[in-house]
Parts: sequence; C-alpha cells; structure tokens
Amino acid sequence: MQKDFFNAVEFSHLLLKENIVLGDQVVDATAGNGHDTKFLADLVGSEGKVYSFDIQEKAIANTKNLLEKNDLAVRAELFLDSHANLDKYLNKKISSVIFNLGYLPGGNKEIITRSKSTITAVEKSIELLKKNGIIILVIYSGHPGGKEEKNKLLDYASNLDYKKFNVLNYKFLNQPGPPPQILAIKKRI
Repeated sequence: MQKDFFNAVEFSHLLLKENIVLGDQVVDATAGNGHDTKFLADLVGSEGKVYSFDIQEKAIANTKNLLEKNDLAVRAELFLDSHANLDKYLNKKISSVIFNLGYLPGGNKEIITRSKSTITAVEKSIELLKKNGIIILVIYSGHPGGKEEKNKLLDYASNLDYKKFNVLNYKFLNQPGPPPQILAIKKRI
C-alpha cells in the first residue's frame, strides 16, 4: 500500500503503464541517463520499439550502456538530436511520449531543455500520437530557465482544445523548492 502520493516520476510511470501495451511504438524525448528508455523498453516488449532522443553524447552513451546491461538494446533506437526533430526519424503512429525536462543529472547544468524546442517537440508528438495516446512532461523548474519553460508549457497546454485533448497538471503544493510536476496530454480523437 502506498503511504504517500506518487512523486512526479512514479506518477509518470503509472500513466505510462496504464497507456502502453506490448508492441507499441513510444518515444523518450529526453534520454538522459536512460532510465525512462529502459522502463519503456520493458513495457513495449520484444515486438515494440522505443525511440530515444538527446542532444548530449553523454546521455546517448549512458542510455546505450543501460540498455545493453539489461539486454534491451534491440528494443530501442537512439538519436543524438533534439526532440524538436523527432519527425525526421518517425513517420508511424506512437502511443506515448515522455519528457524529463531540465538538465542531465550528473551532467553540465548549463545545458537545459528550452521551451521553444520542447513545445515544437510536443506539437510534432501530437501529430504522431494515435487516439488515446499520451504525452507526459516531467517538469523540473528549479534551475535557471526552468520556470520560464514550465510557464510556457502550462500556457500552451491550457489552450489545447478540450474536445480533442485531456490535459492534467499534477503537482505538490506544500513541498520545499519548486518540486517537479507532471503535465500530461491525452489525445481524445
């Protein structure tokens, strides 16, 4: 039994588990250290595929190593490119997309996600998303540039047509610092 509410990462994984079935095509828009890519590779099974993006060679290398260590490398394709360019690599319908925004844990904290490329990636993901597909953004806003990205994303998502999308914002209100929060977009049609 869960004693506390799910933290942002746990809640994002719960949403992914509820949405992904074996054989799905999914995207990790921010590979980072590979934990979400690995999680997705487990969920899609041997017939599915994870497309994972990052602009940092270190992130792609970390993700590749984690997948190989867990015998999951064949379930993923890694791209050293911005998530804003995901449509250059994908032309099939996808069921889920996850973003972990901010900077690479253990990496250069000056290399951060930015609202312009993130919103571009979300717009392109929406086009590729199949009906009932979901986009999840785990937003870390406590670093320079993070609050601006969060505010622009919340503004963008708040203006999506409610007849076409369900939009959820999951956040803790009484935790110190700006705790990470979830922005989830579910395509209804």
